[in-house]
Order: sequence, then structure tokens, then C-alpha cells
Amino acid sequence: MLRSALSIGLVSATVLLGGAALTGSASAEPGAAPAQSQHTRYPADSLRALGDRVGLRIGTAVNMDELGSNAEYTRITAEQFSSVTAENVMKWQLVEPNRGTYDWAAADRLVDFAKKNKQLVRGHTLVWHSQLPTWLSSDGYTTTLSNDELKALLKKHVQDQAKHFKGDIWQWDVVNEAFNDDGTPRETIWYKAWGGLGYIADAFRWARQADPKALLFYNDYNLEFTGPKSNAVYDFVKTLKAQRVPIDGVGFQGHLDTQYGFPDLQANLQRFADLGLKVAETEVDVRTFTEAAPNVNTPTNPLAVYAQESYWSRALKACLAIRECISFTPWGFGDTYSWIPGWFDDPQEGAALLYDADLKPKSQYYVIQQDLALAAGAPRRADGGPGRH
Repeated sequence: MLRSALSIGLVSATVLLGGAALTGSASAEPGAAPAQSQHTRYPADSLRALGDRVGLRIGTAVNMDELGSNAEYTRITAEQFSSVTAENVMKWQLVEPNRGTYDWAAADRLVDFAKKNKQLVRGHTLVWHSQLPTWLSSDGYTTTLSNDELKALLKKHVQDQAKHFKGDIWQWDVVNEAFNDDGTPRETIWYKAWGGLGYIADAFRWARQADPKALLFYNDYNLEFTGPKSNAVYDFVKTLKAQRVPIDGVGFQGHLDTQYGFPDLQANLQRFADLGLKVAETEVDVRTFTEAAPNVNTPTNPLAVYAQESYWSRALKACLAIRECISFTPWGFGDTYSWIPGWFDDPQEGAALLYDADLKPKSQYYVIQQDLALAAGAPRRADGGPGRH
């Protein structure tokens, strides 16, 4: 029954999308930054064009080793997505590998690519405990620097980076992953230096001072499920709002796994939106087992593939249903470049993205394409770009 329904749906989508493609390239998105090219064209059945119908930015995290050097990877990045996220090249480890010496080259290259291709940029990330330069901390929890040094360094880093990209960033992930899964604060070097979570409010204020127009987000994983972590972040964000901290939105990473149930994602997006915030799905992927093991499915098993298709579809529809959900960003698009196989390796997990290892679209891509094509009744987002109004 599921196979038949999916087949019918994909046939219908092919007819519908084929008709859309005959109309030529889609028009420029509303709210596109003035500096962007007015001559970029992309297919009318691309994810970006279909998302534009309801003002939803469809994004991707970008591997800068492939962008420009891999022609197919570069073409897909330009044609399919209306926003791009720096996968690694805006993290502190890469922008200041040696203390006092910045290297913006790779991140600048991404911004230039985005301007050329009429895309908006999600900046990722200003404050995190991971991927710090070794001169600062080897693990994010210990350091040889004093608390006063850490406070001065964090302020300088946030303001220097936000100022460097001022006017080029649509959304900043100002603070990333500050809470544990049990809802307690992560006791990182930043937490220890401030003696609590005060560094978060300071980081948002510094970022606003440096770039008044960028949308400022708190970003974390497992917010999709109602539980200790999601509740703790919700309560904390309410406190920030009450203190008039300039936070504009909350990013739900959306790293999903077919071995677990689908979260109550829409309800959680809605309750954060009800605080007067924008929300976004910022790092979506749906992993599954990629080798045979007892009592689990492999990607070649239709049940696993259908589960992935269902999770992708439901994640997108949760965003589409909420006007304040302004972007939907898979964390990359080709399975070769996914972070998952190198992280979850016993048993091997992966096959989490919309394109396979050869950069060919998978069935998950077509399900997302169909959902966007049929989303005419979804509420239109008011903040399609380029930043605060």
C-alpha cells in the first residue's frame, strides 16, 4: 500500500513538475540582497524555486573543498538552494588558527559565490565549545587562559567576525549547543569563565552591535523532541526575551535517525515561534544503517528507504506549516560529504542526505520536491531575506 501510494505520488509530481519546468526559470526571490546578480537562472522545478513560492529558503551546508573544484557539486549548490551555510569555514578553528591572525579567505569565497548565485548566507557559528583553535582550547572544556582573557577574546572574536561579514549574513548562529541532553548547561570554557550562562546574552548583544541587520539565532540539536533539553532551552530563551536580549530566532538542527521515532517537531517549532521568534531547521539529515545487522534495515531494504522518505517529508511539512519557519537547510546534499559515517561507525550509519555518493538525486529528493510543489496553501513567510526589517 505504501509502495503504491508513493509511486502514484511520484508520478503525479513528475507530471506537475514537468509542467512547471516548461515555464522557464523562476523569477528572482523577494527580498534578495541588492548586491546579488540579477542574471542568475535556475530550474523552475529546483528546490529553491519551489520553496520561493511560499517564501521558504531551502539551504545547504557547503563543503568548500568541493565548491569550485567539483563542477557537479558546484552546479547543484547553485541551482538547487537559495541559502548556503558555511559547514566549517566560519568556525573559530579555521578563521583564527593562530592567535591574532585571521584567515577569512575560504569564508569570503562562499559569500562571493552566494552573491553571484542570488543566495543568502547562514553564518555558522560565532560561539561554540567545539572546533576551537588549539591555542584557545583542545577540548572546549579546559584552557590555560584566565577568565578575564577568555571574556576579552570572546568579545573580540564575536565582534571582529560579525563586522567582517556585516551586510553579508542573513542569519547568524550566534551560540551553538550550550545545553546537554538532560537540560543542564554545558560547562564549557565559556560557562566557567562567566560562572554561568551569562556569556550567551553578552554574545547576542555583541553580535547585534557589530551587525544590526543580521538575524541572530540560538542553534542546537534534539530540540525537535519535547523533553529536558527542549524544555530547558525554551525556558532559557524566554528569559533572554524578558531581559530584552536581541535574539531573533532558534535553530532546530534536525539530525534524525530512522531507528528512533519521529519527534513532535511541529509542536516544538510552534511553541518557540509563539515566543515571538523566527525558527529554522538548520542541519537536517536522516540517517539509517548502511550495513546488514540483526533486526535492522539497510538502505537497500524498502522499509528503511520509506522511513527516510517519511522523515524528510514530515520534517519539511512541519516547517511549511509555520509561518515563522523561514528556512529549511539539509546539512549538505551528497552522501559522500556527510559527517555521519565518520561519527556513527558501530554499526555503520549514513545514507542520510538527498543525493547519493555519485551526486545523483535519491528518492528522498523527489519526495521533498513534490512536497514543495504541492505547498501552495502553506502560509507565506514574511522574512525571506535578507535580514531584519
